[in-house]
Amino acid sequence: MKKHLLVVGAVVVREGNVLAAKRGESRYAYVAHKYEFVGGKVEPGETDEQALVRELAEELRVRARVLAPFASVTHEYPDFIVTLRTYRCEFLSAFCNTEHESLEWMPLAKLDPAAWAPADAPIVEKLRSEASAAK
Repeated sequence: MKKHLLVVGAVVVREGNVLAAKRGESRYAYVAHKYEFVGGKVEPGETDEQALVRELAEELRVRARVLAPFASVTHEYPDFIVTLRTYRCEFLSAFCNTEHESLEWMPLAKLDPAAWAPADAPIVEKLRSEASAAK
């Protein structure tokens, strides 16, 4: 039976752009050098919101506030299953990259789901479609 991970991700949007974190090398080629939402695993005893605030502090050295749930996806990779719960968030302080290959502010209207980790792609589709509908 495959391991099932529960992870949370931050959807941070500013001025029509979403924060995208590019993964570095990975033992799983299907997510290496793909974009993802900043976040990570929910530890035992944590709420999703607590895990997300902790992960953002660890990965970006940022104080953040979780605003609202955005979307949830369960995706089966070849080696494990992941349930990704994303939340709209805002940053309350400056941030810096401590873990990812790069961070980019990507225009919502030009998001390419194929450039993102497969579990994140449906979230990207939803963001892109909301941006199109808002025009």
